[in-house]
Amino acid sequence: MTRIPWLWGLLFALWLLLSNHFEPLFIFFGVATCTAAVHVSARMGIVDAQSVPIHLAGRAVRYLPWLAWEIFRSNFALARIILSPRIRVDPRIVRFRASQRTELGRFVHANSITLTPGTVTAGVAGDDFEVHAIVHGDADGTEDSPMNQRVSRLEGNAA
Repeated sequence: MTRIPWLWGLLFALWLLLSNHFEPLFIFFGVATCTAAVHVSARMGIVDAQSVPIHLAGRAVRYLPWLAWEIFRSNFALARIILSPRIRVDPRIVRFRASQRTELGRFVHANSITLTPGTVTAGVAGDDFEVHAIVHGDADGTEDSPMNQRVSRLEGNAA
């Protein structure tokens, strides 16, 4: 039940950010639209820890800057591969088992892999991931990989 006000607040903040209209009539439309969307979502029973993960907000403050740094590093490495004809491209598909316990954790892990240039999550079946990497070394498919550990910590595991 505490997730409903959070969902409404996040939706309204997003609405304000995207609409950039602050006249009373537009504010009324935003309030009405967000209220209707939250009401329908609550009636459908889809407002839960997976759809409104406010419990991750504190740990996300540490994870998101690390992810941004990894994306920057991967961009630089991929640009070096593209611009240097001597660096050998060695594409591979790596399969591994992720250590996340929830669907949300696996979702964050799969999308974090795809966000880093040079790697794409090609498939997820349960805990099993299939990742395509342009350079074989970029697809670290072990439970000891930094991304796997950090997403597990984001999720709340002690890993």
